[in-house]
Amino acid sequence: MDRIVPDSASPAVAIDACWSRIGTLGDGSCTRLADCIRCLNCSVFEQAAALLRDRPLALDAMEDGLAPEAPEAPEAPEARTRGGEPAGTPPFVLPGHAARSDASHATGEAADTQSIVVFRIADEWLALPAASILQIDELRPIHPLPHRRNGVTLGLVNVRGSLTVAASLAGMLNIDRSATVKHASRNAHARMLIVEHHGDASAFPVDEVEGVLRFAAPSLLPVPATLSHAAAVHTRGVLAWRGTTIGLLDADHVFTSLARSL
Repeated sequence: MDRIVPDSASPAVAIDACWSRIGTLGDGSCTRLADCIRCLNCSVFEQAAALLRDRPLALDAMEDGLAPEAPEAPEAPEARTRGGEPAGTPPFVLPGHAARSDASHATGEAADTQSIVVFRIADEWLALPAASILQIDELRPIHPLPHRRNGVTLGLVNVRGSLTVAASLAGMLNIDRSATVKHASRNAHARMLIVEHHGDASAFPVDEVEGVLRFAAPSLLPVPATLSHAAAVHTRGVLAWRGTTIGLLDADHVFTSLARSL
């Protein structure tokens, strides 16, 4: 279990890390272990996690309207973003729109395009706005929260020393993970998307990340009536792509549902 470490960029939060002194990471002398077995099951650990999760932003960050900057980490192809697009991930344009994009650059006119990060969960291709993706990383250990068994909230994950809520988009959208996967890439690798929306960050495990896609606004089609209710309420529209479709998720609805599950 990773030790919970307060982010130095945020106001100090007084936490007694008893689990590392007398708990399962310490000498094991805590009397609560007789009932809880593990610190993860203890209400003291749960309260400490909640304090870190709900801590306020630093004053300078609130004035700038930005979240505190994370410490620098070694360069990795998928770990950082520049201009809303993950570094090392070449953008691509939907077929039929490349000529429009080239013409826009030639004339100096801004193309009416949007950038999204495309990823897969089971056999469903989904996307979120590229500007909302803070980090694309390897899967990390998720520490479950006591008494949270709703299928959406998975637990807490340590992201560069900051405790972040991990959630299941599959559970939120009622995606059948047992369905046969038909559209996976040959070299698919599971990843963790760290997504920020209005100052709130969450981690979403996904089965594969395709990359950044730019599309023209008219390409976004209405949500089909055949989509399940859970998926439909979280989807802005769909894009035709490689013989299948991409569901563009509505970040507002995704984070609202996540807040309700906590």
